[in-house]
Order: sequence, then structure tokens, then C-alpha cells
Amino acid sequence: MYLSRLAVTDFRSWSAADLALEPGVSVLVGPNGVGKTNLMEAIGYLATFGSHRVATDAPLVRRGAERAVVRGLAVRAGRELAVEVEITPGKANRARVNRAQLTRAREALGIVRSVLFAPEDLALVRGDPGERRRFLDELLVNRWPRFAGIRSDYDRVVRQRSALLKTARAAGDLRTLDSWDGHLARHGAALLAGRLRLVAELAGPVRDAYAEVAPESVPVELRYRCSVPGVAVPEITGLTPRGAAEDEGGVLEAALLAELEQVRRQEIERGVCLVGPHRDDLEIWLGEGPAKGYASHGESWSLALALRLGSFELLRGDPGDSSDPILILDDVFAELDARRRRALAELAVRAEQVLVTAAVPDDVPEKLRGAWFTVESGQVIGPA
Repeated sequence: MYLSRLAVTDFRSWSAADLALEPGVSVLVGPNGVGKTNLMEAIGYLATFGSHRVATDAPLVRRGAERAVVRGLAVRAGRELAVEVEITPGKANRARVNRAQLTRAREALGIVRSVLFAPEDLALVRGDPGERRRFLDELLVNRWPRFAGIRSDYDRVVRQRSALLKTARAAGDLRTLDSWDGHLARHGAALLAGRLRLVAELAGPVRDAYAEVAPESVPVELRYRCSVPGVAVPEITGLTPRGAAEDEGGVLEAALLAELEQVRRQEIERGVCLVGPHRDDLEIWLGEGPAKGYASHGESWSLALALRLGSFELLRGDPGDSSDPILILDDVFAELDARRRRALAELAVRAEQVLVTAAVPDDVPEKLRGAWFTVESGQVIGPA
């Protein structure tokens, strides 16, 4: 798939912008701070209804504006679909597809699929577990859009159960805690099942991508560390996309409930939820040791790149949707050495549409010199 048009209104620094795009490579060049990344962020938002830079929507709306609007015209197998998302802080998103208002905005998820590699991705290797959880959940939504609802339901339960725990010790009122345990276990099991399946299927593409960008290094391995003892990544058994979110036999739900019972006293004393997918982590191992804290700077960049390229290969090989996701390379070539630039360029040209941003034209490998846009303060000029 590819985007033939991207338009934004009051999104980040842009009061308005409108780009006509084509399949193949498009390069946006301009000084730092003129809004190149904001446009790439808008495409990512169409794909996941989330930002790779911030956890909330408020910063996405231009200062002084009430709402932001992102519009895209997606072309898939010759068919055009116009998708529009209206972002209003503190309120639910509103979405339209081909000008028809949707009952729920998340019904528009899946029309646009993208994989974005940015300098912030170094945090996937060196940062806190929350960065890696967000990576997994955004990829889940990209691959199986119904996870947007599962994730939202689980986050709501954790917030409400946490609020109850904070007051339970002082008030001595635990009558509703059993009910919230059930809600957390049910929604948490669905999210956990999806993550486990995703990590199992992502491991091979990430391993292969890392071998291409860092052929001299030791092999990479992904491991899912769960807050429930004994839960690990299962073997791939060819489950359908719907089956990927199923907790067959309620095994994970039962395990979550049992662990919640074990830690209840600790949770009440500390006033926090100690069990569930919000406490889990994606561990990245190089050879016999964890990458975090041990990988060199170059290895860390290669690992971050492999996670994104592995995601791209997984999405493009999805039997439920064989179209390529849009590959976005946001200001990353300045961070890579010459060998890694060449390796990334060789892999990137496989995509149906590649969007590249750079502050310095010479940072862009020759292999990725496509349609050329110049971005200046408040305007996009091109393509050339």
C-alpha cells in the first residue's frame, strides 16, 4: 500500500500542509526544527492512533488550536480509501472513511499501516520497559487493529484498580477488589496472548534483519519476561490472526488470577497493581547476555534498526494483509555509519513506499534518492 496524499491541519507545528506522494522513495529535506518529523508522525498516527514521541494526544495539537486533523489517501491494490482523524485533547478521536463518519474512530485502524524508524528508537534497547511495551502494542494494533480496543480496556481497568488499591488500605473497603481482579485477568489475558504470539513470530525476522545490518555480531534473541511466573513465548502453531488474541482454555486468565491472589497483600500495602502486562518487558539478548547495559553504541543502533525492519517484514508477510506497510526513515542516516547506511538502503528499497527525512542531503544514500521535497518553515516545496 502507499499514501498518495497526506494533509494536516493544526497538527504540531503545522497550521496546514498538503503533500502529493507517489509509490517508491520520497525524501523530505530541510533544517532541523522545520516540521519534517511532525509530518512523519502524522502518518504513524493514522496507522496506530498513537505517537512514537509522546504518550498523550495533547502535544499533537498546535498551540492555540482546539483540535488537529490528519487526512490520508491510501491506495491498496488499486483501490483508494480516504481516512481522516480528528484529534481533540480530552475527548475521543473522531474518524471518517470516504467522508462517512464512523461510530468508533478505531474502526479506521488498518487502512494505513506503517513502520517508522527514528532516533528515539535507541530507547527500545537502552530505555525503560515501557518503551518496549509500547513498541509491542503499537505493532499489535498495526497488525491486528482490534487490539486497540483490548489495550484501551486493559489500561482503563489498571487505572481504576490502582485507584481502588490506593484508598483500600485506609478505608478498609475491599468489597469490589475481587471484581476488578476478574476484569484485569480477563483483559490482561487477551493482551498477553497477543503479545506472546507477536514476539514468537517477530523473533525470526528480527534475527534475520540483525544478521544483515550487523553480520559480524553474535545472534540476537527476543524473550518475553512476564510478571506471571512460568508464562513464556509459545511455539508458533499457525493460529489465525483472531486466534492470536485467544486465551485458549482460559490458561492465562487463570494464571493472572492466581498471581493476583498471591500478591494481594503487597498490592494493598504499596497501593499499586503488581501483576499484569503493564509490568512485563521485552528482553533483547545478544549471544549469552542481555543487550541493555552491554551492547555497544553501534550494536544498539543495529538492534533498534533490526526491531523496525523485522516489524516491516512481519507486516508485509501477514497472510491477512499481504500489502507492504509504508516504511518511514526519519532522520536516521546521520546517526548511522556508512556500512549501516548502505545496509539500511538495500533493505528499504524493497518497500512499495519509503519516506525519508534528512537535514543534510548528503546523508541520504544514493540508492534512496527519489522524489525530492524541500521543507522550510511553514511550507513544503516539491516534489522535484
